[in-house]
Amino acid sequence: MADMAPNRRSLTLLGLAAASVLALAGCAGTPQAAGDTEPEAGLTVVASTNVYGQIAEQIGGDLVEVTSIITSESQDPHSFEPSARDQLTVADADLIIENGGGYDAYVDALIKSSGSEAHVITAAEYSHDWPENAGHEEEHADEHADETDAATDEHADETHADETDAATDEHADEHAEEGHEHIEGFNEHVWYDPHTMAYVAEAIAEELGELSPDDAETFTANAEAFVGEIEGLEDSLAEIGSAHEGEHVFVTEPVPGYLVREADLENVTPEAFSEAVEEGQDVAPATLLESLGLIESGEVSVVITNTQTGGAETTQIVDAAEAAGIPVIAFSETLPEGQTYISWMQENIEALSAALDE
Repeated sequence: MADMAPNRRSLTLLGLAAASVLALAGCAGTPQAAGDTEPEAGLTVVASTNVYGQIAEQIGGDLVEVTSIITSESQDPHSFEPSARDQLTVADADLIIENGGGYDAYVDALIKSSGSEAHVITAAEYSHDWPENAGHEEEHADEHADETDAATDEHADETHADETDAATDEHADEHAEEGHEHIEGFNEHVWYDPHTMAYVAEAIAEELGELSPDDAETFTANAEAFVGEIEGLEDSLAEIGSAHEGEHVFVTEPVPGYLVREADLENVTPEAFSEAVEEGQDVAPATLLESLGLIESGEVSVVITNTQTGGAETTQIVDAAEAAGIPVIAFSETLPEGQTYISWMQENIEALSAALDE
């Protein structure tokens, strides 16, 4: 992902932190968040985007009040500048869900400037590709075994004690400095990986259960239902793989990378092209020529664009694809209105399948 200009955002957020509480409370602008009112009861969850907000709603049900900071399809999360109201929203949260990996660094700055002590779930850290997660599948299975049989010895002492006490020291430092800067070579658009979202759903249920133990069984049951729906998405991706394994795909920006991979397709986009588009920079002439050559070669089966970013070079790729009779489809970064995470991903998968079948 692009370096998200942390210095500029940090200066903005420091300015927010300096505003008085009375001034913040009196803000009358249109709120960025999904809800306008304070919850009457239950837990308060704040999500960086409505993608994670909807998943939290599905897990928490009527027992939680969820506010998403970014909700509009027209808002590019890469360039988002939070408001004073967003700072207040984060300050009041019981649980915060962010993407991490440099994607929504504004959340970390809001947490710091607001003084929030809320639990934080960072979705990127549940990805198999996260740099620290070598052997993630095996680790996850072992953790589940420990959770079920041994919330005792090593797990209790090492994990829960550290989680509780170091949610101030070590975790706070790691959270601010390690997991949320852009990581070279890591695709932070992890919500396009359904398998990772299954882990995130389980983490949400676990955190909500710790915050409200009486409702833990409900949260767990809701997460299990969500994971069951994720398995349906994975089955649909496997069907694409069976029919189109190894076919070439050009993605103008890395957003759908995980979905492409899970469908056993090959992303042939020059890395320099997608990185430049992602960062809002001009694509080098040699890279553009290479990319156009790929399109004109006839070896690309489908071109995928991002509805929330683009530029002149993206337009050239789309024009070349259309001239060559190559299907072009577009995916967004935020949840379209009226959709759930599951229905949205299924729609994206169906669009990909239909394009490949043309």
